[in-house]
Amino acid sequence: MPPGPAAPTPSSLKRSTLLTLCACVLVAQGMVAAVNLLVPQLSSSGLHPSSGQLLWTVDAYVIVFAGLLIPAGALGDRYGRKGALLGGLGLFAAGAAVSATAAVPAALIAGRGLSGAGAALILPATMSILMRVAPPQDRPRAVASWTLAAGLGGLVGNVAGGLAGQYLSWRALFWAIVPVAALLALAVARTAPRTDRTVGQRAPSLDPLGTLLLTGGLLALLFGIIESPLYGWTSPRILAAFATGALLAALFLAHALRSRAPLFDPRVFASPRLRAATLGTAASFFGLFSLFYVNSQYLQYEKGFGAARAGLAIVPLTLGMVLVPRLAARWKGSPRVPAGGGLLLIGLGLLGASTADASTPYAGYACWLLVISAGTGLCMPTLTLNVVGSLPPHQAGLGSGLSTSAREVGAALGVAVTGTALAAHTSDGFAGGMEAALRVVALIVIAAAALVTLGYGRSAPRT
Repeated sequence: MPPGPAAPTPSSLKRSTLLTLCACVLVAQGMVAAVNLLVPQLSSSGLHPSSGQLLWTVDAYVIVFAGLLIPAGALGDRYGRKGALLGGLGLFAAGAAVSATAAVPAALIAGRGLSGAGAALILPATMSILMRVAPPQDRPRAVASWTLAAGLGGLVGNVAGGLAGQYLSWRALFWAIVPVAALLALAVARTAPRTDRTVGQRAPSLDPLGTLLLTGGLLALLFGIIESPLYGWTSPRILAAFATGALLAALFLAHALRSRAPLFDPRVFASPRLRAATLGTAASFFGLFSLFYVNSQYLQYEKGFGAARAGLAIVPLTLGMVLVPRLAARWKGSPRVPAGGGLLLIGLGLLGASTADASTPYAGYACWLLVISAGTGLCMPTLTLNVVGSLPPHQAGLGSGLSTSAREVGAALGVAVTGTALAAHTSDGFAGGMEAALRVVALIVIAAAALVTLGYGRSAPRT
């Protein structure tokens, strides 16, 4: 295939381009959370889904999304990032239309999976375009905006799901995605430039065998993590999923080390900073999605909030994501301060949130949300930039796929661990289970903060 036209030397990042790409990220990430608030309405709908089908309605999007991120990023780098983004928006809308018209649970689940495949194309392409278009001095701001959009996606998903769950039909949420995706595609066509395709020896290989092994391994791992609260961590089904994931991952590692053109070279993880940034990214979303999982249930079951009010009550979690990244930029020369410090704040905020019960005023609970929000705003731009920046610029889509895969695996693990802890403490009531779950998660995040700080410290340049 002949090379595409060379992109001009970056001089500035247009505001319209940044806003359009961030809007794509926000919508794709928002659909991870939105369906959680529709579960009560879906369970009583004419589809009559079983408990397992409800679980797959929520999880199909995440599993396909996370499983395809790395090969989708490589696809955009090789054949065109703008085309990958437009194709992803098309798949995203098509999946939403299938879900909206579903007459049986299987069609609803299939539509969710199709939208997840679209999201896997959207997120790496948006980051890759930003990294190719923005000049070096604008890249920290661009990555901070992209990260903010991903974080705000959780808020938008909660609010949209809550409003649909209380005032509209569940089908309305999926129907709304179709015109939204069409408008975003139009905006992308008008504002996003075509970047140069990576060709020749620098082009990321699609590596069909490596792609199959890595994607299969991720899918098996995510299946085991997400299904573990339902079947138990030691059930034969879950153990088989983990064993399959480990076997496929080992086969991918062996293949990539021998291949002349692997999907990505696992030797990049020899960098302590990349390992630390990847761990930190997974740990932050591990904590955040543990909170998302219990938050709506706590507010509805313990505080008596309606679905719409519960969705809006997460707003304090966004304030630090908006305000704190500017503060984090002051530590550009010492990234372990915002990376480790931000994770520590997330862990401490989760410990505080674990003390909430039915008698806790919402204002007191919201204060802990603000602590978690500040920690997220402090660490996420640094972590994202370090993962994406660890690979050459022509592989920015692959780096974004790696970063977002870490996010989604961390999120899935957070939900699974929290769901398991809640199930193990049913005799203590929801508040008791929430306390136990968030304390376990908080301690894991705090331990990750220490490891991330050490990882950055070993890789810091000597003065």
